[in-house]
Amino acid sequence: MKLSLSILAASACIQTVFAHGSHGSDEPRPDDWALWHLEEEHHISNFDAPSFFTLHDFNNDGVWTDDEVRKMYGMDDVSLKDTSATAKNNAVRHVFSLFDPEGTNQISREQFLRRIKDGKKLPDFGFGPGHHGDIEYEYEIHHFEKFHGPDTTEEDLVHPEDIEHFRMHDMLEDEQERIAIEQSQSIVEANIPLKFKKQS
Repeated sequence: MKLSLSILAASACIQTVFAHGSHGSDEPRPDDWALWHLEEEHHISNFDAPSFFTLHDFNNDGVWTDDEVRKMYGMDDVSLKDTSATAKNNAVRHVFSLFDPEGTNQISREQFLRRIKDGKKLPDFGFGPGHHGDIEYEYEIHHFEKFHGPDTTEEDLVHPEDIEHFRMHDMLEDEQERIAIEQSQSIVEANIPLKFKKQS
């Protein structure tokens, strides 16, 4: 889907914004990171430890790995692109120190529930609420739901978040087109090493 001229014109006037929900909200956020995450990312207003664990056991194998903890905290989301790898790795290690004190390198459902019962909480590392959906989900839940409605037209989509979202769509479509063209060629010129190209 290509942007209309009105949206492209607006994009030239508006600075690109990567932060989710940047229009602001008067509602105070919960002190508990896990509850904040549930409210922001899943529209769930209460913390239930077994359900929380299952929701973030992304491959349904009964344990959390370091990759799943990273994903839960949204460490690979574009909003954290400027956060250092060291800060992210330290955060993951801290979660494991709380919920895997035995050092098994995974957090089982039983470990998580036991530590929650003992009063442990998932820390807030200042990374935000943990954006871990795809671009459609994140745009829908953090922007479109809040600021648009069922009668929204393309001409209404002029917020910085709308412009950035459709710019990303255009980039993905352009990349898919480029790949399709390359795959249709018997020889992809861009893949030929320089030493085999005729020098002018």
